[in-house]
Amino acid sequence: MRTTTSRTVQLLTVLGLLATGCGAGGAGAGGPGADNSEPAPHTRPRALKVAKAWDGSPAAEIWREGYYPMAEPVQPPEGAFHNEADKEAYISENFVLRGDLPETPEKDAKVTWQDGDSLTLPLMSAWEAYEKLDNNGSPAPSLTVTGAKLSETTLATSRGPATVPVWLFTLKGYDTPLKQVALTPSKPPKPPIGAVGQVSADLWELNKLVEVAADGRSVTVLAHHGACDDGPVVDVLETDGSVVLSGRMVGTSDGVCTLQLLAKKVTVKLDRPLGDRILLDAFTGRPVRGTD
Repeated sequence: MRTTTSRTVQLLTVLGLLATGCGAGGAGAGGPGADNSEPAPHTRPRALKVAKAWDGSPAAEIWREGYYPMAEPVQPPEGAFHNEADKEAYISENFVLRGDLPETPEKDAKVTWQDGDSLTLPLMSAWEAYEKLDNNGSPAPSLTVTGAKLSETTLATSRGPATVPVWLFTLKGYDTPLKQVALTPSKPPKPPIGAVGQVSADLWELNKLVEVAADGRSVTVLAHHGACDDGPVVDVLETDGSVVLSGRMVGTSDGVCTLQLLAKKVTVKLDRPLGDRILLDAFTGRPVRGTD
């Protein structure tokens, strides 16, 4: 999930208010690796509303039946990158094609989960996949694609690890390929609850999901915070059907602070594996995603 422009403006508005004098933050344990299994009193009511809205809802059923990646669809070559220019080209999505791309052998492909469930979706052509990579076209440093072939890879999804088709793009100067998942995610369901009306120091929108531990017993997210605090804390509320995360900041102090919107990794431990429970953001009322 990427923060929308309007949401960013809201967050900067809060930071603007804080810049003239930061109030006392919420109490409680926090920071990377913290076990925040008991939500703070001021985040718990909203988390309960989000969980109640999603648990057993048609939206939850749609979510559990769909294909929703929880990791980036593009994976760089092993050991990338050789230099800062190549890294800049990758980040800025600046590629050039110097070779032929193959025809797509099939129209459809399957996502297959570890429990044997599968879902058939339209297969992205090599050209479509390349166009998702190359979104710049400037004279700045670029990476050169010389060819591609269809293969498979394992990708984290909302239903656990899955085998998905992937285009392997050969890059000039690299021994291993760049991977681009060859499927478009399912259309997400309409959330059964809306976002909160306004951001505050007590509840912030999460940036995105970074990782779900292999055993499912912890999740790592990027959480927003400002420049005049001790960083973000993520409270967690667990139910049988969902795990609701509430981002907030702690350790604020009085005084002038710079107007900055920052993000920091926070790892939250769970009482039991995430499994097929839906990971939700208390602020937005939507699932936490690792990608758009």
